Amino acid sequence: MSKHNFSTVIDLLSIRAAQQPEEVAYRFLEDGETDSSEITYRALQKRAQAIAAELQAVVSPGDRVLLLYQAGLSYVAAFLGCLYAGVVAVPAYPPRNNHSLLRLQTIVADAQATATLTTSGVLANISRQIKQSSDLQQLKWLASDETTDELAQTWREPDVQGSTLAFLQYTSGSTGKPKGVMVSHSNLLHNLGLIQQAMGHSEDTIFVSWLPLFHDMGLIGKMLESLYVGSSCILMPPVSFLQKPFRWLNAISTYRATASGAPNFAYDLCVRKITDEQRATLDLSSWQVAFNGAEPVRAQTLEAFATTFESCGFRRSALYPCYGMAETTLMVSGGAKGHLPVFQSVQANALQQNRVQFADNDKADDQTDAQVVVGCGKAVFDLEVVIANPDTLTRCEPNEVGEIWVKGDSIAQGYWQKAEATQQTFHAYLQDLQEGPFLRTGDLGFLHEAELFVTGRLKDLIIVGGRNHYPQDIELTVFQSHPALRPDGGATFSVDVNNSEKLVVVQEVERSHIRKLNLAEVVGAIRLAIAEHHDLNAHAIVLIKTSSLPKTSSGKVQRRACRSRFLSGELAIVGEWQTPTLDELSLGNGTHPPVGTNSLYAAPVSAASIESWLAARLAQHLGLPSHEIDRYHPFSYYGLGSIDAVDLIGELETWMNLSLSPTLPWEYPSIHTLTEYLTTLINGEDESSEPNPSPSRKDETVDQLLSYIEHLSEDETRKALEKSSS
Repeated sequence: MSKHNFSTVIDLLSIRAAQQPEEVAYRFLEDGETDSSEITYRALQKRAQAIAAELQAVVSPGDRVLLLYQAGLSYVAAFLGCLYAGVVAVPAYPPRNNHSLLRLQTIVADAQATATLTTSGVLANISRQIKQSSDLQQLKWLASDETTDELAQTWREPDVQGSTLAFLQYTSGSTGKPKGVMVSHSNLLHNLGLIQQAMGHSEDTIFVSWLPLFHDMGLIGKMLESLYVGSSCILMPPVSFLQKPFRWLNAISTYRATASGAPNFAYDLCVRKITDEQRATLDLSSWQVAFNGAEPVRAQTLEAFATTFESCGFRRSALYPCYGMAETTLMVSGGAKGHLPVFQSVQANALQQNRVQFADNDKADDQTDAQVVVGCGKAVFDLEVVIANPDTLTRCEPNEVGEIWVKGDSIAQGYWQKAEATQQTFHAYLQDLQEGPFLRTGDLGFLHEAELFVTGRLKDLIIVGGRNHYPQDIELTVFQSHPALRPDGGATFSVDVNNSEKLVVVQEVERSHIRKLNLAEVVGAIRLAIAEHHDLNAHAIVLIKTSSLPKTSSGKVQRRACRSRFLSGELAIVGEWQTPTLDELSLGNGTHPPVGTNSLYAAPVSAASIESWLAARLAQHLGLPSHEIDRYHPFSYYGLGSIDAVDLIGELETWMNLSLSPTLPWEYPSIHTLTEYLTTLINGEDESSEPNPSPSRKDETVDQLLSYIEHLSEDETRKALEKSSS
């Protein structure tokens, strides 16, 4: 259906409910496998109207309403209910028990939210935390699962136009200064139309998605795009994919899906984790668009995935690299459906100097200075992309790298109540031609034959697993982790390790602590703090002499200079720790005992064998020698992030042939306590003392990481799983 048939998302759902009322709009696979619930277009409209009617009784048009949901169809109805009520949706995720509410509180304060939509289960789980926060107590809390459909009869159609704000997409990064991207109904419909045309979606398209719905890649690219074209979308919780990546591809195979996608790390994970036996059961011949965005799209990832799943009927021509961000609503550029991805070899040294010198694609492997970059397609239809010099604000020459600027109707309205930031980012003009306004993306790239190649970042952002991290946030966490560390004396950045970005921490030590420095204690404190506050695992921690950190004359940290000195070995080091290499972890040295991940346990299982398995598996996940793993230390002490923790439990399920909750690492936070629980479980002993698992934590601990995607969701994701295959 043409996008001209409706001017708001309310019109869109109303037309779908009228023209295809009994067609299934969404299905939900509760565990990634079982079809547990579905909703038709007519039922979805009625549900949205009922929620809207309840909202209209307690809030005013234009108010901001926070959404706190686990994965599921309740979120779909709640988001659309906000639009039907004429209020502005603010997607978020439920806070973890005993976890800081800072990010949630700052979003509530910045958005000036007046109410929260959630479920009775989530509300019960966070009631104690709500009582501890005056900001959250002032909100009107509504449990949408207690709203009856009969309320739809009292719904009043709001005064909503295309220019009306639909939702605020809060970007990741600094918890103290959140930025809400203002997305209007017109922005949404324009971008949804572009996605439809670029990817060739229609009412016959079948979507499958495990992406979190509180960020734009899952919300717009899957949930709303399916509604836009009038097709069907199969959803599953992110945690289901992370536990067993096979579930994603199996859903595509089972439901004969034609469109699905994810960040780079997800394709890598499938290659590493899906077994030959599992591949033999897959039929991926229906998959027409396998989009890849968020992280830098890597040629090695595309090739490995296509080669690995070719026997399953997957076609290379289905691979679809693309580029976008929250400020552009979602999509900016993408390839032609059914065409092979564009790879281009360039000289790496020239690229670092913002020059584009092409190398021979056929001889790239033989050229030590050659770097293969992946094209992210052409600007989608009426969007305009230019490459600008970020200093002179003039258009770059054809073979120059510059900042990517975008103009068009998909560009969002700006940042909520941040006039200065909006002016700087959304209202750029080319000084030589006085053309504009353009959105400054902060990403670097070049155009070649109209194909967009993204080469790096202008802004100081660290993107690991597609999720944005502002270095100053991590640097503050590091400094506060131990008294031996000097304030304003740290720099964090990422480096490429085996084709993935890894975090490096460089930190000055107080002069009075240098002689008595306890390296293991300080490194342990830093790793623990980073894991707890940022869900990251540091690749390297370098402690340097007082006043030796590269800074400008005005005292600003020179992170790029620090990175260069780290790579060249020129830092004034007083102590350092780095993830061991594979050689250092070789089985031949006896530092890493083998673990059988596919063998089932032979009852009775001893506590010693479980502890041994967990220690070895934890060591492999983190790239540490087994002898460094202490069974009494909490998992967070080793920097085990949520993604790794969930993946660890997925492997444990396979090894023990048991169904286990993904929240176990938080309920039993050490090898010792987890082993005690598992021993009790398999021996059938009394479990009355078992902690009460929090339903919201199952999805949130993973979804918080999946708040990923700088490029296709600017809040991007989480920690990419970069570990050896079993």
